[in-house]
Amino acid sequence: MSTKKTILLLASLFYIGQRLYSQADTATKQFTLQAAIDYALAHNYTYMNAENDAKYNTYKKNEILGQGMPQINGTADLRDNVVLPTSLFPASLGPLFGVFNGQAIPVKLGVPYNLTASASVNQLIFSSDYLVGVQAAKEVINLSQKNVLRSKVETAQNVSKAYYGVLINKERIKILQLNIDRVKTLRDNTIALNQNGFAEKIDVDRLEVNYNNLVTEKEKTQRLVDLSELMLKFQMGYDLQRPIALSDDMSKIENEADAKSISADNIDISKRPEYMALQSQQKLNEYDLKRFRMSYLPTLSGYGLVAEQFQKSQLDFSKSNWFPFAYIGATLNVPIFDGLQKNWRIQEAKVNLLKTQNNFSQLKQSIGLEIQTATVSYKNALVSLQTQKRNIELARNVYDVTKKKYEQGIGSSLDMNITENDLHTAETNYYNALYDLIIAKIDYQKATATLIK
Repeated sequence: MSTKKTILLLASLFYIGQRLYSQADTATKQFTLQAAIDYALAHNYTYMNAENDAKYNTYKKNEILGQGMPQINGTADLRDNVVLPTSLFPASLGPLFGVFNGQAIPVKLGVPYNLTASASVNQLIFSSDYLVGVQAAKEVINLSQKNVLRSKVETAQNVSKAYYGVLINKERIKILQLNIDRVKTLRDNTIALNQNGFAEKIDVDRLEVNYNNLVTEKEKTQRLVDLSELMLKFQMGYDLQRPIALSDDMSKIENEADAKSISADNIDISKRPEYMALQSQQKLNEYDLKRFRMSYLPTLSGYGLVAEQFQKSQLDFSKSNWFPFAYIGATLNVPIFDGLQKNWRIQEAKVNLLKTQNNFSQLKQSIGLEIQTATVSYKNALVSLQTQKRNIELARNVYDVTKKKYEQGIGSSLDMNITENDLHTAETNYYNALYDLIIAKIDYQKATATLIK
């Protein structure tokens, strides 16, 4: 194969690959609610940062653990004494140097080249700060994991509300289209009746106004669908420009709601992420108090060094000019008086612990109030939905009866227009109540720590 044909083949393959990738990237992807939540847990930036914080704290704990391990360092120092230092010897030593003038004798000591190679080790033996710090570091990891759980719950809550917001608006579009078709048919029939002298022009105008209002409302709702889809994509961390499709429907929402299962009794608030996070915070405050109390204890560490030193006038590194030395030791640091700083740190830690205990009491009340509020809202939303569902049935019955009378010539167009508006209002109220039920259910699940299985 010629070079030119090879280049053309490669270019074609590259173009085809790019086209396939582009089509795959812009293809509409379907999501159930759970799939949307799972996608968000892999792409939502807030949740990913919560996970990154947990990883960071794990690495921080390992860093703290490393402080209790041997600290080993190697050093090498090469020195060229360009000008050797001068030392003054007493005049009494003059005869040793052949000097008898009674003055101090300047003598240059040392050799031009000096190389020292050493290895040192330091080992922390006892430190109260280190012991408590390790315990606190483990609790920080627990706290960060609770924050991950809290972020997970909030992400699921936001995605669920946005997901059902899209579905509700799409259902509103369907209902509006049915109303538009119904009014259009009625308007066209009334126009025909008017042309034949069986209906007044005002009847046509009323239906025309109703029809125009419905078309405008549908256009506004369609824009709401687009906006709610953007909100869902944002909550999921999904590409805002990429199309999305939702495969769940609204039919099961009402069936899943059971008034008997909605209760504020026997709720285990310890499963709430906020409660668990505050528990970890309280333990951290207790570790702080423990650390300051133990700061009166001494710190003990050991150390050692092994080295060899080369000294000579030339850099030949011969073995005869290497001189070894080594030492080991221990350091005991005993705090005696620090101006009562430790005492005041202990008092500060006690205050922080008291504040955390107060926060616990407040959180318990807050969660209890949230559960009661969510329970009442959920029950009310369910009752409201059932009422609106009955209202739709009644409005349809009234509409059907009024339509038959109108078609038989014994009903007025005004009655027909009123019943049409009443039916549209009932349908609108039903979907508003259905959305309120969904929001109330999600809030109830969050309050009772059952949103995430």
